[in-house]
Amino acid sequence: MGSGTLFALPQLNMDRNLHRLVAALSGVIAATLILNWAGAASFNSSVVADQAAERGVPILLYHRFGPVAADGMTVTTAVFESHLRFLRDNGYTVIPLRTVVDWVRGKGPPPPPRSVVITVDDAHRTVMTEMLPLVLRYRVPVTLFVYPSAISNASYAMTWEQLRQLRQTGWFDIQSHTFWHPNFKAEKRRLAPDAYARLVEAQLLKPKVILKNRLGVDADLLAWPFGIHDPELMEYAARAGYVAAFTIERGRAKPADNPMDLPRYLLSNSDRGTAFALIVGGGLPDMSSNRAAATNNGQGATPVSSGSSR
Repeated sequence: MGSGTLFALPQLNMDRNLHRLVAALSGVIAATLILNWAGAASFNSSVVADQAAERGVPILLYHRFGPVAADGMTVTTAVFESHLRFLRDNGYTVIPLRTVVDWVRGKGPPPPPRSVVITVDDAHRTVMTEMLPLVLRYRVPVTLFVYPSAISNASYAMTWEQLRQLRQTGWFDIQSHTFWHPNFKAEKRRLAPDAYARLVEAQLLKPKVILKNRLGVDADLLAWPFGIHDPELMEYAARAGYVAAFTIERGRAKPADNPMDLPRYLLSNSDRGTAFALIVGGGLPDMSSNRAAATNNGQGATPVSSGSSR
């Protein structure tokens, strides 16, 4: 055996030990990187949840549309399209109302940053003629709150067939706005307690039955007529099977909110340009701190006669 061989064995052992050390260190580094990545992902998820909880989600409320703003509840079709264009061009995501409800109730993840919800009340015929084409063009989900007494009955309202067509697009969720849109505050003054209780139960239960029979909808979301509600009405709604209800007090929905008292931004035609950017961007004061007083006083909307469009 030559002298070179005597020194080759220790060198070979050293190489093997070095390889083992490198392999071990690689495993440690890989494990550390994985743990760091998982920790960062968890941290980022926590940050998103905290930011969503702090800022909340704006729920927009429309009523009717048209070429001109004929009244305070009409948003022109051009202004509505400017809203959708602004949301698209500025990185907002229009999400289903159900996503916010599940989040507020602790049954779903936080919405993505810059989320917005679109709702519309009353099933005015212009939802079909003016709103639908833009919903299809911009591919945004909408929740439509209807009171069945008007459907296929009132001249301003849509028909049951039109509501079925909306549902078939996959972009519209149809929910309850009570049976005939009563002013609960006025009815409570007018009726004896037992009669008022029967009225409330009928207003909350009948639309659920009718929407199920007519459209196959299991309605469990409610829009308060005129925004009027109080703790007693919220209890009635919960017993009737509603999991969330919506007002017209301006504010952003947050997990700390009572699910039966969730705010919405009632939009008029003047809410455009900078005004609209402030609403969706969180630049306006949150009126949620005033909800209790407004609820107890029945404020939030001006009553109208039962036969007119709201």
